[in-house]
Amino acid sequence: MKQHTILRESAISGVSLHAGKNSTMTLKPAAVNTGIVFRRMDLIGKPEIPAKIENVGELVRSTSLTASNTTISTVEHILSALLGMGVDNAIIELTADELPILDGSAKHFVNLILRSEILEQDAPRKIFELREPITVTRGNRSLVALPHDGFRITATLVDDRGPYTQHLSVDIDANSYVADIAPARTFVHYEDIEDLLKLGKVRGGTMDTAILIKGDQILSREPLRFRDEFVRHKILDIMGDVFLVGVPLKAHIIAIRPGHSMNAELTKAIFAQKKVVESGTKPVPKSPAGPLISCVECDINRILNLLPHRYPFVMIDRIVEFIGNSELRAIKNVTINEPYFMGHFPGQPVMPGVLQVEAMAQAAGVLMINLANLENRMAYFMSCDKVKFRRAVTPGDQLEIHVKLTKQRGNRIGMADAECKVDGKVVSSAQLMFMLFENRE
Repeated sequence: MKQHTILRESAISGVSLHAGKNSTMTLKPAAVNTGIVFRRMDLIGKPEIPAKIENVGELVRSTSLTASNTTISTVEHILSALLGMGVDNAIIELTADELPILDGSAKHFVNLILRSEILEQDAPRKIFELREPITVTRGNRSLVALPHDGFRITATLVDDRGPYTQHLSVDIDANSYVADIAPARTFVHYEDIEDLLKLGKVRGGTMDTAILIKGDQILSREPLRFRDEFVRHKILDIMGDVFLVGVPLKAHIIAIRPGHSMNAELTKAIFAQKKVVESGTKPVPKSPAGPLISCVECDINRILNLLPHRYPFVMIDRIVEFIGNSELRAIKNVTINEPYFMGHFPGQPVMPGVLQVEAMAQAAGVLMINLANLENRMAYFMSCDKVKFRRAVTPGDQLEIHVKLTKQRGNRIGMADAECKVDGKVVSSAQLMFMLFENRE
């Protein structure tokens, strides 16, 4: 695979989001191995700032680059577009200290790149393939990068102030980026605007440049472009921020409550691993500890010591058997006393499929905690794939849960195949991913 630049220069103008100034951005071709370089045309000497993680400056509601007393703000959307479209080398000239926000998405930047035409160059493309898992955690927020033959981002956005908790997993290439990510617009909560203005932010923000969320209302000039537009924009931002590694990645990034500061931490860690790999040295991973539980089965009291869940969300009644270090069988007795049967459904009680997935996830978490010998950890359910529901589960059924660990990244990340049976027949199945965090009361 070759490096790419653009064939001809193109420009676009608009108001910047935070400074509220008119700004013109000109995208220009660059030689092989240049990378992405920003140039301030409004300053004496036309200073340049390479788009690299060591130049990251302020990270409040956007990503800024700083070098030699020169700053450029809100670079994440154009960097995301360049990465998504496969452009390795380009010069970005600016007439102000911040890029134009346009409609708050990367759609217009993609159109600019297409108008400039992507040009193949006579040099092999540099791609960093992640070798070891990386984790960045702050409280209930986390970013994980896993080795992966491709570039995938899985993100969960949790909105504590409204009904907009969203989840999405996307394999990124030019087609998926143009269709699924680039059009997603930035957003802000109405309650945050006053504080942001006091910080000198969002002075150029309007309902044409961002989606305004007020309670359960969406205030913008046009309807949502996607039902889950907010998490798609978070993926857009992650792409722009991780491109500051300097090259495209082969990795699977899993994000829970991401933001620019967390993205920058992850990017720094990836860049550090890249330097270690390029230097020819490799850190020795720690060996996982032996199993915590040696008994054949464990009752509800032991389960409650391992899981943070409590009534009405404990979905395992007994661990029936540990099979070696990588499998277990558990049961969940489904009775008419389950609280969810009051509304699901009156007169025809059926166990929700999502709770069957939760039962499998809790069992997988116990398996991982046991194998890693880490009783002070809690298993955080990260994602699920290939979920299938084959028949209804009703009161009187006994859910037989079988979980098999398929991949383990140190003592932090686990992947498992799981299925639920009733009377020996499969009722549901899924592939699960989960992560262990320190359990703080």
